[in-house]
Amino acid sequence: MARFVKTRQRGFSFIGLLFVGGVLAVTGVIVAQIIPTAIEYQAILKAAQKASEGNTVAEVRNIFERATEIDAITSVTAKDIEVTKVNDKVVVSFAYQREIHLAGPAYLTMKYEGHSK
Repeated sequence: MARFVKTRQRGFSFIGLLFVGGVLAVTGVIVAQIIPTAIEYQAILKAAQKASEGNTVAEVRNIFERATEIDAITSVTAKDIEVTKVNDKVVVSFAYQREIHLAGPAYLTMKYEGHSK
């Protein structure tokens, strides 16, 4: 004798699907705004590394300034970098923050810092 068991349907309701889709869309928009800042950070690291090949502070700043013009870096200028010597090696350091407007008074603040090797 066969018995039929009632099972409850599983899955997303239409409202649940809209909610998940909305969350994914908002997350995608935020990630799309974060990616360019991460790319710019990598460009600044590369410029700092290149600038550390200079011998004087003026030369280091000049090399960094040229690199910022080539890579269209706007977050850090040559005046913002800190040039030090560690064991007869020039080290270029920088720190800055970027803000992404989310909605109303809400901002996503990212703090970047780095130095040449």
